[in-house]
Amino acid sequence: MRLYNVLTSKITIVTFLFLSLIVIYFIAKLQKHPETTDLPLIVDVSVQCGFASQSRLDQLVVYVPSEELAKQVSLKLCNDEVVGRQFGGVEVFWGYKLSDSIEFLGKGFADLILAKENIVEAFMAESTYNYQAVLGYPSYTAFFISLKEKPRLDKAYFLDKTLGLIEYPTSRSGHILPKAQLKKLDLNTDSLNIRYANSHADLRDLLAKGEVDIISSYWKEDDVKRFSHNYITPISDNISGSKWYLKMNLENTDLYCAVQASLVSLAQEQMSTYFHQAEKYQHCGENGLIMELKDEQ
Repeated sequence: MRLYNVLTSKITIVTFLFLSLIVIYFIAKLQKHPETTDLPLIVDVSVQCGFASQSRLDQLVVYVPSEELAKQVSLKLCNDEVVGRQFGGVEVFWGYKLSDSIEFLGKGFADLILAKENIVEAFMAESTYNYQAVLGYPSYTAFFISLKEKPRLDKAYFLDKTLGLIEYPTSRSGHILPKAQLKKLDLNTDSLNIRYANSHADLRDLLAKGEVDIISSYWKEDDVKRFSHNYITPISDNISGSKWYLKMNLENTDLYCAVQASLVSLAQEQMSTYFHQAEKYQHCGENGLIMELKDEQ
């Protein structure tokens, strides 16, 4: 009997420990997040292509601030002979967040990137990773744009208005400058009715639908189809445009000139004449030879 009790006790303890391990295992399994949720969002926002004739694994990595531009750039570069000769494929990432730009530029992940000059300077990307300017867009003016009246730059005017701004804080015409103007008017943005959009196109749609009273953006030629030029008020002028930068670890002038030609072609295909004014920072001659530097003074 005593032996029976001892055996029963041991079996009970072993059974208890075994069941406890099973319970702990399933609890841990339920609490564990799928591995895919740990991946950065930027993984899902890219377009890419490969070159069938190439066995190379290295990709030409590009970063731009919008999905539409990502698609346009990928089409150009994926059909370029020089890019196809030097790389196994092209992968173009896009994102609106400043943190995404910093990730690709500040850590040198991007081979080609469209970025603001001040961000490039802040991370010393030119000296650290030898990023060189390829093509730059001209300066522009930021405006408050309304649908039915000319916006006034006074405090009382904004108190009962819904203002549309760009969500990401790196946009000067859609975020930085309008907020600076509101601060000058002694207006607290927390007390205003502000609606944020992901892009300037989305802002224009909100205004056209009457979902906001005013937006802050730049003015482009085809805006006259939906809005009146009489109903815009300048906030700030001479805003420097973005630039395309190519990482030049090697004196790869063939790639530089091929990328420049693709970007110039892309700029000329845009409907807005603003992009037609893009300026080269080095001039390419025949056979991928750089002829002269652009004067940046």
